[in-house]
Amino acid sequence: MKNYFIAFSTLFLVEFAIAYFHFNPFIRGFLGDVLVILLLYSFLKIFIRNNILKTAVFVLGFAYFVELLQFFKLAEKFNIQSEILLTLIGSVFDFYDLVAYSIGFLLILLIEKYSLKMKTLKFPID
Repeated sequence: MKNYFIAFSTLFLVEFAIAYFHFNPFIRGFLGDVLVILLLYSFLKIFIRNNILKTAVFVLGFAYFVELLQFFKLAEKFNIQSEILLTLIGSVFDFYDLVAYSIGFLLILLIEKYSLKMKTLKFPID
């Protein structure tokens, strides 16, 4: 739980920096989307102990759903003016966002697999 809180806090600061400092389009538009999946996952894992795969799939599904809403121009149809809401839900569908979310999902699985492997290793004490 502590590790997830640290990960969430770090990722939140990184995402804030990416948004605030307007890094180049690759970092802001693609890497930021990869990291937001890790951010959401680490936030949920602060409260959810087990179910690594279910939690990761939920986060991926949620991200895909938000992108689907962008495809159907939800922000436009509901005339959403708030910059905060527009940033959260987005306003433009982009297929590469789905790719970025999928990469974030795969990173979660790799990190969790590595983390579990490291927990099971027993190091001899000299």
